[in-house]
Amino acid sequence: MSITSAAWRLHAGNNIHYKWLLGVVMITVIALGWRYPVLGYIVPVAMSAGIIGGFLKGRWVCGNACPRGSFIDTWLNLVSGDRAMPGILRNAKFRWTLLSALIGFMTVRIAQNPTDFDHWGIVFWQMCTITTIAAVGLGIRYSARSWCAICPVGTMAGTAGKNRYSLQVSASCQGCRLCENRCPMQLEIAKYRHSGQSAEQDCLKCSACMSACPKQGVLSWPTQKAA
Repeated sequence: MSITSAAWRLHAGNNIHYKWLLGVVMITVIALGWRYPVLGYIVPVAMSAGIIGGFLKGRWVCGNACPRGSFIDTWLNLVSGDRAMPGILRNAKFRWTLLSALIGFMTVRIAQNPTDFDHWGIVFWQMCTITTIAAVGLGIRYSARSWCAICPVGTMAGTAGKNRYSLQVSASCQGCRLCENRCPMQLEIAKYRHSGQSAEQDCLKCSACMSACPKQGVLSWPTQKAA
């Protein structure tokens, strides 16, 4: 698949300005969370929003309101790579093993001082910092949203959402795959023109594919189709 992250950067920079501000929120948490542990509590709030949102619209929060996702779409996109994600990032067993390991680490760390409000904040800050370092490394080595393929919250949200709010693909799709070149998760889209609906649980509902499609109305969200 041809990856055109430069085109996605243009989309992120011109059409979703608020993501630059959400990115600053994440940067602030990492930069100051060690000194002001209360900032660490932004992490479980963001995690809860992603998981709860998963039951309603799948990974919509990941693609539109996640502070780290917004940081990736804007700040990290300025220096991100332009390569296909490695297959292991798509492996379900690897993803759930990573999720279990991170939850285990967080649980053990919190248990070391469970009654200390600041300690909890520091643990959340550590989790955010460690995973963001991984996100930056993967983003520079491969493509910006590579971390999102294995993000524990994204994995849970995608599983909870399953086929909720799925991308609708019209039979009039000509299979040019320009939408796939723009997709930050490097997902297949055109092949679903026969079934009429994408079955990709990792779809971020970001609408980047729609902006790339040369034919209006071929790609839509369920509410748009109904309208």
